[in-house]
Amino acid sequence: MPEYTVVDAFTDRPLAGNPAAVLVLDDTYPDEWAQGVAAEFNLSETAFARPVDDEDADYELRWFTPSVEIDLCGHATLATAHTLRERGVPGPYRFTTRSGILPVTSDEGMLWMDFPTKPATPAEVPEGLAAALGIEPLSVGRGGTGDLLVEVADEATVRGLAPDMTALAAVEARVVIVTAPGKEYDFVSRVFGPRVGVTEDPVTGSAHTVLVPFWAERLGRTEFLAHQASARGGDLQLRLPEDRPGRVLIGGSAVSVAHGTLHL
Repeated sequence: MPEYTVVDAFTDRPLAGNPAAVLVLDDTYPDEWAQGVAAEFNLSETAFARPVDDEDADYELRWFTPSVEIDLCGHATLATAHTLRERGVPGPYRFTTRSGILPVTSDEGMLWMDFPTKPATPAEVPEGLAAALGIEPLSVGRGGTGDLLVEVADEATVRGLAPDMTALAAVEARVVIVTAPGKEYDFVSRVFGPRVGVTEDPVTGSAHTVLVPFWAERLGRTEFLAHQASARGGDLQLRLPEDRPGRVLIGGSAVSVAHGTLHL
C-alpha cells in the first residue's frame, strides 16, 4: 500500500506555509484514483511522483487539487523534493511535468526550483472582478498560466481582502493573484482559485512565475524576498538568472508534519 507524507512548504516551522500531500509511487496509476486520493486529502494540492527512465528527468510529477489536475504547482514540487531528500534520495531532482522539465537543487538546506516565467500582458478589468474583490484594481494582466494578476495600492489592501468567492468563481481565470509593494518584503500577494477548487491558496509558487517578471519591471531588480499574506503565510526567495532568460529560481524551506499509509 502506498505511503504518503504531508509537508508544509515555504516555511521553516510546522502549521505554516502551504501543506501538500506527497506520494512517491513505484509504477503507473489510474487518473481517477489519483483524483480521488487528492479529493480525500482535500489539500490545495496532492503530488504524485514516480521514477522514469528518461535522460532528462528522474521522476514524473503530477499535481491534483481536490477537483482537477493542474499544469504547474510550486509548493507541491518543493514538498516532493523535500520528501525525496528526507528519504535519502540525493539531488538534484529533475521532474518531467506538464510544464516541461523542472529541476530542483539544494543550497545550504534551502531548496531552489527552476521554473519557466509566465509574464502577464496588460488586460481590461474583467466584468465583476472589482465587485468580487471589493476593491478597484490599479492594473490587471493575464499571465501565461491563465492566471489573472491584479495590482492594488498597498499591502494593507492585500491583507484586508475578503472576496466574494461565488462572484470570483464567475471571473474567467485559473487563479486570481492580488499583489502590492510590501513594507518588510519587496512585494506581497494573495491567491484565490475558486474555479479550481481552492478558495485561497496559502503560498503559491506558480503564481510567482507571473509575479516576478511584473515586479522585476516595476522595481528594476532581479532578486526579491516575497511574502504571501494568507492566514498561514509563507516566504519565498526569488531570482531571475541572468544567463537563462525566461526562467525564475524559487527558493524555500519545508517541514514534514505527517507520514502514513493509504489503505487503498
